[in-house]
Formats: sequence, C-alpha cells, structure tokens
Amino acid sequence: MEFNLLSNIVEFCNTEKKNMAQAMLEYEMRNKHLSKEQVLDGLKRVLLVMEDSVEQGLTQIVMSPSGMLNNWAKTVYNAKTDTLGPALKKATARAIAVGEVNACMGKIAAAPTAGSAGIMPAVLVTMMEEHNIPREKILDGLLVSSAIGLIFAKNSSFAGSEAGCMGETGSAAAMGAAAIVYLLGGNNDQILEAVGFALKASMGLVCDPVGGLVEEPCTTRNAVGVANAFVSAQMALAGIKSLIPADEVIFATKEVGDLMSPRLKESAQGGLANTKTGREIQKRVFKPAS
Repeated sequence: MEFNLLSNIVEFCNTEKKNMAQAMLEYEMRNKHLSKEQVLDGLKRVLLVMEDSVEQGLTQIVMSPSGMLNNWAKTVYNAKTDTLGPALKKATARAIAVGEVNACMGKIAAAPTAGSAGIMPAVLVTMMEEHNIPREKILDGLLVSSAIGLIFAKNSSFAGSEAGCMGETGSAAAMGAAAIVYLLGGNNDQILEAVGFALKASMGLVCDPVGGLVEEPCTTRNAVGVANAFVSAQMALAGIKSLIPADEVIFATKEVGDLMSPRLKESAQGGLANTKTGREIQKRVFKPAS
C-alpha cells in the first residue's frame, strides 16, 4: 500500500468503502508491520503527551531561560477581554502553552515539528472539550492528520530550513484543519478543501527565529496557526471549495520553499531575527559569562 498524493488516499477510501482514519490505520499496520492495538497504543501515548504539555503550560510556571517567554499562555487563558469567543481563546492559550513548555525543555509531541508542536494539541484538546468527542474518535482524528503529514512530507518539507514556517506551522494548521473536519462529520472532499485553505493561508511564511531560538515568533505563530486550522475547517464544512486542489497546493509550497531566501529559512539572519530589537535580544541572551 503506497500513498503519494492525498487524492490517492481518497481514491482508496472510495474503492474500499472506508473513511480516512480507517485507511491510515491500515497503512500503518501494513507499512510498519504493526497490529491494530500497537498503532492505537502509539496514538494514545502521543495524545497523552499532548494533553500533559497543554496542562503543564497552563498550570505551572513556564518562563524560558532566555526570558522571551513568560507564562503567556495563562495570560491569554485568563484574559478578561475576549475577541475570539471562549473556545478559540482557550485554543489560542493551549497552543502557546505547548510552545512555552517546549522552550523550557519540557516534553512535547513534535507533530509535525517541535516548532509547530502547539497546534495539534490545542486543536484536539479543544475539540474534546467543546464538542464532547470521545478519546477513541480523537485517535481517529490523529490518524486523519497523519494522512496530511504523510503526503506533505513526501511532496514538500516540514523543515523550517527548507520551507520556512510555512513548512512547520503551515503544515500543522493543515493537519489540524483536517482533524477538525473529520471530527465534526465532514467528508473526505471537505477534509482536502480545509487542507488547501490552511496551506494557502500560510504560503510563503518565513522562519525567522529571534536569536535562533524556537520562541519568538514561533510560539505566537502556533496560536495563529490554531486559528487558521479552525477557520479553514469552518470554510470547508460550510461547503466552500478551494479553487486549487490540496495536492497542487502542497506542490506549490515546495516551489515557494525552494525560491525562498536562505536568510529567511531558520538561519536567524533575516526577518524579525534581523531587526534592531531582535539583534539586541540575541546579544543579551548569548552574552558571554563574565
């Protein structure tokens, strides 16, 4: 069993009368020679790590060694002013929480990368809370998101050094959007529409970490990536169609990543990292010990 395009997975589902979660479960079993129980056990472990990292970021003191991050998640979660609605405000805080835990060397699930690790946990925890979705179905949502990750990895790149933050938070937003659509009863075509929307919204996003650390602007981009996931899912579930098919959007991310200046791909030499304040922060953080 080999899937090289998202359309291949949809064709398999249509032929075999399976949903995308079932297709990916079979893929994992056959290609990795695992039993169904082994695949599900692995997913359960990933989900637990995601939940724990959200909880840690929202309940413990999390200030990064650089000082750039300082309990921002709790600040957002407890904010009196609400511009997003309660659910999306919590999702935003959860994404930041995982980013802060990562910056403090805590345990996170890099799904798909450490720099974008806040998006999927924020999506899944929020879906469980807001829609009362059982854990078993959440595992199916993880399987659906893995389909997007699989095809993105084959045809583009998760690496900020190759595709910028488009490859990190962009792909994570697409994975999250796919999971949301599936968990809310959307069909395979709607899943792909959501993927297209999320990636188009992230097209060309640079990777410009201040001081070379996965903190600023990475953490807040995770928060925006969660909003991207929910907005993209909303549009797809409403019946809006992406004029460019999801597979072609993925190909476009590869082209854009290849055309992007190396200074804007994880080098900390351009963008926000190269601003006056960004350079001052870098000097302060890496000041030689006296």
